[in-house]
Amino acid sequence: MRNFNSAVVVGAGGFIGSHLCESLAKDGIKEISKIDIKSTPPIDIRKSFDIDGNFGENTVIFNLAAIHRTPGHPDKEYFETNMLGAKNVCDFAAKHGIKTIVFTSSISPYGASEEQKTEETLPMPNTPYGISKLVAEHIHKEWAASSSEHFLSIARPGIVFGKGENGNMTRLFKALKKRRFAYAGRKDTIKASVYVKDLARILLEMAQNPKERVQTYNCTYFPAPNIEQIAQTMNKATGLNRFVPYIPKAPLMAAASVAGAFGGFGLGICPERVRKLMVSTNISGEKLSRDYPLRFSLDEAFADWFNDCGQGGLE
Repeated sequence: MRNFNSAVVVGAGGFIGSHLCESLAKDGIKEISKIDIKSTPPIDIRKSFDIDGNFGENTVIFNLAAIHRTPGHPDKEYFETNMLGAKNVCDFAAKHGIKTIVFTSSISPYGASEEQKTEETLPMPNTPYGISKLVAEHIHKEWAASSSEHFLSIARPGIVFGKGENGNMTRLFKALKKRRFAYAGRKDTIKASVYVKDLARILLEMAQNPKERVQTYNCTYFPAPNIEQIAQTMNKATGLNRFVPYIPKAPLMAAASVAGAFGGFGLGICPERVRKLMVSTNISGEKLSRDYPLRFSLDEAFADWFNDCGQGGLE
């Protein structure tokens, strides 16, 4: 077990970052330096940066910062933030003699296809986000290769959900509640996912107990749930008990085009987002389940999230 007395959390103001900082504090790490573009003062990792602190080999960096919503940003922004950010974080680590970095990448470097992917699968990203995250992984690996004393863990999470997410799972709950959700062209679309509390804990465990000096893990349930399992489990955990209809692909895409023309009716509906619902993220979490097992089942995760929100919804 490797012990740390301080941590630097890059992207601390984000959804995962806020949960991670809370988890680190509960774990007894008292010196937590938070770096975020929304912090005071703001720190833009697209530029070289430095902060004051007693950093060194007993410090761990968690690099969570990213431009990730897709679609949603010009292509250039993914590359500037994810790639330049990786370089500047690694430069900061080198300057202060920090020997451990945990980097949250993504499953996007695998690209979109129905075949199951493991950590050994050849990445074939097909979006600016996926490409930029894969390059960022290699920038971190170059830092790791610069010294045999450097430790690097790369986490590739699927959909991360929990309190404060305001993303895919939150939209799903709101759509279920308003009876505006339907199975989009199929019910067996696999959606790799992980509860944010499990992910926050695992990120620290990877730093404290690495299985290899440089390691990569898909972070998702094993086996990954499909959209029907997710909707049914969410229904049960929140007491909605909504019937979910099935809509064939052709009429669904036509409706999404109309909705997109009117701003998505406040739910972010557009053809590209609906098309994503019909593509599996078939990512294997078997390696993670062996080395860093999840503590929350899907049922338990939704129930815990619901409780965190005072059983008034999922936010």
